[in-house]
Amino acid sequence: MNQNNTVETIIGAIVVAIAIAFIWFAYTTTNAGGLGGYEVTGDLARVDGLSVGTDVRLSGIKVGTVSDLTLKPNYLVTVHMRIHNDVKIPTDSSLVVTSSGVLGSSYLSVSPGGDDTFMKPGDKFGHTQGSVDLMGLVGRFINQGGGQQQGQQGQQKPGGGQPPANKPPQPQANGPAPLPKGPGP
Repeated sequence: MNQNNTVETIIGAIVVAIAIAFIWFAYTTTNAGGLGGYEVTGDLARVDGLSVGTDVRLSGIKVGTVSDLTLKPNYLVTVHMRIHNDVKIPTDSSLVVTSSGVLGSSYLSVSPGGDDTFMKPGDKFGHTQGSVDLMGLVGRFINQGGGQQQGQQGQQKPGGGQPPANKPPQPQANGPAPLPKGPGP
């Protein structure tokens, strides 16, 4: 009986050690504790798809995360970002909300400038571009394309049998059109 307790204790200790190793690995590889670094901000008109924890990337590489989003009285959103200490961002850099493809998630992309001075904690991006409403653009493109086709058809048939879609039929010169006759009583 004493030997069973020893084996169970050893197996339990191994399971706990593996769990601790897994948690440590996940913590270090995902930057879950990555609240270190310095904070910079940027004011954007639209932040569709962004939330706390969203990636901040420079040249496609993650250099930080979004730490907070606050709405200002003028309806701009201040995005607070934590940037890794070893990453130096020029002061004339720009910030853009973009996505990883058509169906990909949104992230903040930093386009570095050419200035010799670098952003310090608390600095703000001077050049920003908010997110683009992709579905709205697709809808406008579809509606615009359909309108051009109708206009071209109307031009090809100037005296065609049907009136253009945006004009009602014109009454005839000899009076109102007769009413259709139905079956008699």
